[in-house]
Amino acid sequence: MPSHPAGLSVSNHALTTLADALRSRRAEVGTRWRRLSAGDQAVLVLAHLRKGEAYTELAAEYGIGTTTVFRYITEAIEGLAALAPSLQKAMAVIVAKAFVILDGTLLCIARVGMGSGRDRPPTTRANTSVTE
Repeated sequence: MPSHPAGLSVSNHALTTLADALRSRRAEVGTRWRRLSAGDQAVLVLAHLRKGEAYTELAAEYGIGTTTVFRYITEAIEGLAALAPSLQKAMAVIVAKAFVILDGTLLCIARVGMGSGRDRPPTTRANTSVTE
């Protein structure tokens, strides 16, 4: 088993949600068998989406072909897209909120608390005496 579960920084809820979506998709399509279980496929997909693992690396770790990795990732993204709300539902939620982050990007900001000036070091004025 690859070491991805320990190295992935995703919640258990995200993993089970994706695995459940894959299981329901497989039941809907009527797939007979797959090389990986839905849980292993979810870990593979999250390793690609979260850590940026290459298809060739994932294929080697799981003992499958790169084309199969591509199909697994595409299938999972389609399953996640099916869980997403429609544009009308999303806009209804946005209207009720004070602010919305659209792409989920976290910004690195190191200026928290600097408005008051209490966190700044005191300035020293050397030789500032006024000469007459």
